[in-house]
Amino acid sequence: MAKDQTHTHGSQDPFLRNYQPSELIIASEFFITWLPFLTKDLCKNCTMSLSDRIRSIHPESNNMDESLNCDLKSIKISDNHDDNCDKSSTCESCLIETPSPRMSWADMAQEDEFGEEEFESKNNSSHSSVVTTTKTSSEKSKLSREQREHIRFKNVQCKKDFVRFERIKGRVVNIIEGLELHYNIFSAAEQRRIVSFVTSLQEMGKKGQLKDRTYSAPQKWMRGKGRQTIQFGCCYNYAKDKDGNPPGILNDLSVIDPMPDLFKVMIRRLIRWHVLPPTCVPDSCIVNVYEEGDCIPPHVDNHDFVRPFCTVSFLSECDILFGSNLKVVGPGEFAGSIPISLPVGSVLVLNGNGADVAKHCVPAVPTKRISITFRRMDVSKRPSGYVEEPDLQGIQPLVYESGQQAIQPPINEADKERRSNGSVANYQLKRQTDRRGSRIDSPGSAMRGGRFSEPRGWTQRPTNRWSKNPINGRMSSE
Repeated sequence: MAKDQTHTHGSQDPFLRNYQPSELIIASEFFITWLPFLTKDLCKNCTMSLSDRIRSIHPESNNMDESLNCDLKSIKISDNHDDNCDKSSTCESCLIETPSPRMSWADMAQEDEFGEEEFESKNNSSHSSVVTTTKTSSEKSKLSREQREHIRFKNVQCKKDFVRFERIKGRVVNIIEGLELHYNIFSAAEQRRIVSFVTSLQEMGKKGQLKDRTYSAPQKWMRGKGRQTIQFGCCYNYAKDKDGNPPGILNDLSVIDPMPDLFKVMIRRLIRWHVLPPTCVPDSCIVNVYEEGDCIPPHVDNHDFVRPFCTVSFLSECDILFGSNLKVVGPGEFAGSIPISLPVGSVLVLNGNGADVAKHCVPAVPTKRISITFRRMDVSKRPSGYVEEPDLQGIQPLVYESGQQAIQPPINEADKERRSNGSVANYQLKRQTDRRGSRIDSPGSAMRGGRFSEPRGWTQRPTNRWSKNPINGRMSSE
């Protein structure tokens, strides 16, 4: 009877309803694998309570009984641990911290693979420095790093069906064709590591410990002005500088710091997980630190950088506006055709019309935000004496496993009716709510029932995915 109540509780639990069945299956299998460790030194009652809770995660929990019971037989219940728990209390060693409702199953495990990779990167790039690490992969799990990476890679989701038609030079064009929004690339633990590192870079910049043009903090003289920037790999001039250098990449490596090891680990992740193509490995980046009210005005990224490029969002969610004719309404306020929401930890890839036809901007942010934009310099625009990073060469994307089924998001009733009626998309921005109760913006009927409208499949993408050429003509950065 108690077991049936546990199952019922699990299926109706508000927290579990935030996740798709496929995610719950993965989570339950993950915890079952860790069951011997999770129940170590627990009393019999607590061991059974924990195993019942894990069983209840699975959408088809009744079918899990046999497999879970087999796992329980292999668990040795501690003889030294007093069986003194009652129904109203829990062993001190059993306390489980409930994760945030917006975490993915990978974040629940708090995977942080950056420490080990950064350690290796530092060893490869510097033979004189002594680096210490507190944890090894063997302490995390019996799974190898490659196995853990593949498990997380399977749960990456991507939306790429962005649509907004506007008339450009007498021709109707989807101005945001080529945009992609990726989710579950960086876990919550990895995001904390990155944000902490950026904070330390800010402090170094304020103390003058970075090179002349690496750190910039313009005086904040009005709303929307004062965004701090930290550049690595090359120095980009936003406007003509005091020495007469034009906008674009500055031909001087002495004024800028090289790419940090942690950012190189991020780059390898972006290539291996098919966010960016191996033919476009970033060799430069710019960190933007927004305080409340800071913004980025409408612009198209300078063509000193090739396409595609990407930006990663941290700390807070915000909108980015796209349009062929964005207008400045006031300090930090812009009128645009279509806003796209950038969730925390998401990666926005800009390519094709989305990078070259539509301008983009970030209105004044309501709270602190950090973004890191990774770009690759045009070979002809690289500073004299530039040498490619050895540990960013020859990165190979992970291979999609055959026979895997894509995680399909639910299709809401409105979409079912629209598809059955064969209605034509109106391309007007509609605000919708995803399955976790958060607002998402999508261009009319191009959205397919939830944030993850076009998830990554398990088959290899076409080799010409990145071969689309932008519309002819160069647009200068503003």
